[in-house]
Amino acid sequence: MNDSPSRFRRILLKLSGEALMGDKAFGIDPDVLGTIASEVHEVYKRGLEIGIVIGGGNIFRGMNSSAYRMRRTPADSIGMLATVMNSLAMGEALNNLGLETRVMSAIEMPKVAETFVAQRAIDHLKDKRIVLFAAGTGNPFFSTDTAATLRALEIEADVLLKATKVDGVYDADPVKIPSARLFKTLTYREYVERGLKVMDMTSITLAMGQGLPVIVFSLRKKGNILKVVTEQNIGTLISGETK
Repeated sequence: MNDSPSRFRRILLKLSGEALMGDKAFGIDPDVLGTIASEVHEVYKRGLEIGIVIGGGNIFRGMNSSAYRMRRTPADSIGMLATVMNSLAMGEALNNLGLETRVMSAIEMPKVAETFVAQRAIDHLKDKRIVLFAAGTGNPFFSTDTAATLRALEIEADVLLKATKVDGVYDADPVKIPSARLFKTLTYREYVERGLKVMDMTSITLAMGQGLPVIVFSLRKKGNILKVVTEQNIGTLISGETK
């Protein structure tokens, strides 16, 4: 059991929609949903305040608009609605574990979710509710990585934790190039200059402008969400300084 104290007070956890699929080709795998919720619960028990942003790629990706013969703006709107569905599902999974949650949407839909207001979100976090931020930024052409960075800044999170399929940021795709090098630390500028792709440049430059640390880590190893908030050697830290 990991009994180390948390090194953060308030976090923003970014999950991809694809993470919810498990081995399925589409949608939400209930077992995966339950497993992730259980890991978030373990973090919550350490006393952390937790915000979550989930992508919608398991249902629809606005960036694939041309494949559907759609304009990008309506396609992105569909993608934002997909994030609402994922957030509602994760909220219910967390509620089933006895946790109190709030889904807050950047698009007004009061019968489904609260409309996002930064101070209201901070109040929920202080009251030990887990807040799920849905519908991206509410605008087309922005990724959920950018939405996660924006929400992390608005709620004054200590760190943005981006869960991925791999152990951190590599200098090449480790799936295609087994010899790819894993970075343990990167400055924002190094990330931009190397043209790395784990997070889009809008999200990284936004984090850089406000000095928000970003940790990229693997969601595929059980217990990693807890490890990343209690240990120093998990994933890749992107910040203003190398350590």
